Amino acid sequence: MTSVTTVTAGPSRPSGPLPGRTDADPGREAAGYVLRTATAADLGGARAVMLDTVYRDLRSGYVPRWHADIIDPGAAYLRPERCTLLVVEHRGEIVATGAVRDRGPQTPPNPRWVADRFPSGTTAQLCRIYVRPEHRRHGVARRLVRELTEFAVRAGGYEALYLHTDPAVPGAEPFWRSLAHEVCDERELPGGGQGIVHFELPMPTPVESPAPSSQPVPAGTPAH
Repeated sequence: MTSVTTVTAGPSRPSGPLPGRTDADPGREAAGYVLRTATAADLGGARAVMLDTVYRDLRSGYVPRWHADIIDPGAAYLRPERCTLLVVEHRGEIVATGAVRDRGPQTPPNPRWVADRFPSGTTAQLCRIYVRPEHRRHGVARRLVRELTEFAVRAGGYEALYLHTDPAVPGAEPFWRSLAHEVCDERELPGGGQGIVHFELPMPTPVESPAPSSQPVPAGTPAH
């Protein structure tokens, strides 16, 4: 079982109480997954998860115009005030990532009307929600989505939660359809577009909620 230390990503994060182990029960402890805000020390492990995913699951490999944030996740997610990077650790290894960026989809390559619907600045884009295959179906991805959504609410100024997914990745499309509303399925556009699906998540009502510095992930919830 990995030890848990309460950490933050720096003073730029929205203020609020930062919990350590809370509401833990034997099942959650046994799972051994700890979700927390990333620090500079986690960036190598986070980068490895992201690169493995774009090569193995997305099969695109590293493409600079799409994946510059993977090479420097600190600049992309840790330093900007209204962005964040979360990691999930299991037995000392980073096995999952999830991030919020403060920009909407750009055109090109995305359809103009999708970009207009989700402008940068007021759109929180959920991205890099990647879980290593051997750690899926433990509730990790759903917990990441919940914590990222809560971060966006705490950050303030966001009016929409947006994401897109590649339906060619096993399990990705049904997972997101269970949580979000489809905005555009590019496979239905003339020529098939990029083949991706754009989604919008409901924006929760702001509530007092602790930041996800270090907390066990509950077991038993399907995730992808």
